[in-house]
Amino acid sequence: MTSTVLLTGATGYVGGQLLPQLLEAGHEVRCLVRDAARAQRTLPDEERVKICEGDVVSGEGLDAAAAGVDVAYYLVHSMGDGDFADRDRRAAEHFGTAMARNGVARTVYLGGLEGDGGEEGSEHLRSRHEVAHVLQEAIGDHGDLVHVRAAMIVGAQSASFQMLEGLVKHLPVMITPKWLETRSQPVAIADVTKTLAALAIRDDAPAEVQLGGADVLTYREMLRRFAAVEGRRQPVLIRVPLFTPRLSSYWVALVTPVKLGLVKPLVEGLSSETVVREEPPEGLNDAPLSFDDAVRSALAR
Repeated sequence: MTSTVLLTGATGYVGGQLLPQLLEAGHEVRCLVRDAARAQRTLPDEERVKICEGDVVSGEGLDAAAAGVDVAYYLVHSMGDGDFADRDRRAAEHFGTAMARNGVARTVYLGGLEGDGGEEGSEHLRSRHEVAHVLQEAIGDHGDLVHVRAAMIVGAQSASFQMLEGLVKHLPVMITPKWLETRSQPVAIADVTKTLAALAIRDDAPAEVQLGGADVLTYREMLRRFAAVEGRRQPVLIRVPLFTPRLSSYWVALVTPVKLGLVKPLVEGLSSETVVREEPPEGLNDAPLSFDDAVRSALAR
């Protein structure tokens, strides 16, 4: 069974990995982008790929892109400085309303596994959680929303993975903050996109899917296992409990390729545990990769 799919974030990392899987499954894919000329240079020259120009924040072009669509993927997040929460709120409302207006049967949103969006989390994590609620309210009874909540994604171009890689490669001795003891369940990019692709045609898709890898690890354990996979000497980790997320953001940005504006919200969120509490139904992420295998795959790319 194939569908007409609307894909946001097609020029981003997750969307770019998902697109080939959707095409392999036989779907026709409309890629919503802000700059069509620029996207044409990166997206595949394939008959079943249609580039639609639009903007989720302003709502421009959404109705034209959504007309006749069966399934929509919302893989959009504002990151960095400025009022990103307001941008995300407006974008989600515009997108959900357009999907409802055009009768799109299912919208799949990729959010985070972190916490419950309460006050204890970072502003970035609260915003990601809020987007799911805004989408649901905008769609209403006119379609289904599937909220896919993923832990840290392990992939070559994942910002979280690049931070981890940079720390291991450039800091043999680290002054470490409290968040190094936070537990997480890092998941391979291949497992995330495989699950997302499966949701395009799954009849009994649940309202929420929690995604994690095979291992539950602290960030300290991830640093050590990353070093072991690469055959590097184990880093010396000196914990300083009063080392705040804000201060640690600066040295993370200094030794990794990730820009400070992106590092800050990611580091602020590292105090929130990201562990699967409810396993996805059978057929979705049944045998996720281990952390070591996910790292090997990312490094190979």
